[in-house]
Amino acid sequence: MNPSLARLGSLDALRGLAALGVVLFHYLPYYDKLFGHSFEIPQLLTDTLLFGRYGVHLFFILSGFVIFMTLERTRNAAWFGLARGVRLLPALWAGIILTFISVHLLGPESRAVSLETALLNATLLHEYLGAEHVDGAYWSLVIEVTFYSWMALLFYSLRDWSRLRIALWAWVLMSYAGVIWWQQIPDGLEFLVKDLMFVKYAPLFIGGMLIFRIYRYGRPSVGDAVLLTLAVCHGLFAYKLPYSLFVLGCFTVFSLAVAGQLNWLANRPMLWLGSLSYSLYLVHQNIGYGVITWSYNAGLPGWLGVSFAVGTAFVLSSLIHYSIEKPALRGFRSWRSRTETAQAPLATTKSIDQA
Repeated sequence: MNPSLARLGSLDALRGLAALGVVLFHYLPYYDKLFGHSFEIPQLLTDTLLFGRYGVHLFFILSGFVIFMTLERTRNAAWFGLARGVRLLPALWAGIILTFISVHLLGPESRAVSLETALLNATLLHEYLGAEHVDGAYWSLVIEVTFYSWMALLFYSLRDWSRLRIALWAWVLMSYAGVIWWQQIPDGLEFLVKDLMFVKYAPLFIGGMLIFRIYRYGRPSVGDAVLLTLAVCHGLFAYKLPYSLFVLGCFTVFSLAVAGQLNWLANRPMLWLGSLSYSLYLVHQNIGYGVITWSYNAGLPGWLGVSFAVGTAFVLSSLIHYSIEKPALRGFRSWRSRTETAQAPLATTKSIDQA
């Protein structure tokens, strides 16, 4: 494989590993905490899988890298919004339908939502409207879409890296202040700081953007290097030990992949796992909980129930990826190539642009 493609492929592989880590965290220690397994999970395995919940943080770093790359190759905010919508929404709608039906048939009853709530989830604005998630994992998608919106506004209005960097400096400094004085944030500012500016997570995206700048343009300026350092070190304040160190490790592994040191990850099984990562994330949690609970009610061994849940998640995510995600993206790119003006540089599609 071409070294450049292998480098981007290794990022896809990391995304797949992060998704798998989230799945195993939800199915083993987190299911045990919520509902109780019939078998004892070895403590070492539990301690290890607890880090799986922070696979989402690697997603956020990757999103910063990918979205800045996409912004630089996209003519205007309208095309950017359309591309992100086609990337996220068709698979999301399929995931919502499958999860809604599964939870109402298999449970857990505590996670069932109304049809109105499910429809609000389809907009990814549901959290701002006070609605529950169809699946608990959707919390991160709300943050992703909010990040896309901010970046489209900033990038296409400022149109200059030096001005954009000032805005990112302000965001990172606000993020430090937000997590340090988390409990003292005034009620009037709480929604802005905690939700719209998502100060616990924003430096992860910004760090990914700065790593892309290094990947694309080489040695960073002093200002960029300092800002990247602040973005990376933010995790020491935002998360408790040892998870803060794990988040730092996510930045380290991601940087190694971007530098081409993890190209060996770009093999066929890992690239396949990476290609399924989004759809796997969408359908694994509540559907998996229903499958595990059903298996217990049927008298099956606990480990077999977990295995069924993993298998179900992969089957459903494969169906969504090959029958919905890929055709939707292929159709959009074909339509875009026919309608975009000859003066606008078309965004060359690479595997990593599916993040």
